[in-house]
Amino acid sequence: MDYSTTYRLAQEIRDSEEYKTYHDLKESVMAEETTAALIREYRKLQMTIQMSAMSGNAANEEDMQRFSGISSLLFSKPEVSQFLLSEMRLQQALADIFRILTEAADVDMAVPGIEG
Repeated sequence: MDYSTTYRLAQEIRDSEEYKTYHDLKESVMAEETTAALIREYRKLQMTIQMSAMSGNAANEEDMQRFSGISSLLFSKPEVSQFLLSEMRLQQALADIFRILTEAADVDMAVPGIEG
């Protein structure tokens, strides 16, 4: 298999508006250590809550409250809110690309028990 097309796609992703916006905001937002620490905790809690949901269990109430509080704090800052939203847009674009590739390869990447 020739990977040259893959490298061109990678460059197109880096040249995309979604990536450029994300990258610029990331540098600015993550430069502030307190904000960076909150974002790391936000992501950790988000993953924990999502894993609980995927396994069919209720998320820990304390985790839910911490996630809600950190979310409110982060999204109250315009630049951080823009960063997190730009990250979501980039992740959606990458998920779309991954879906197209797995469909082309006729590979079922569905998680058992999760409708998508």
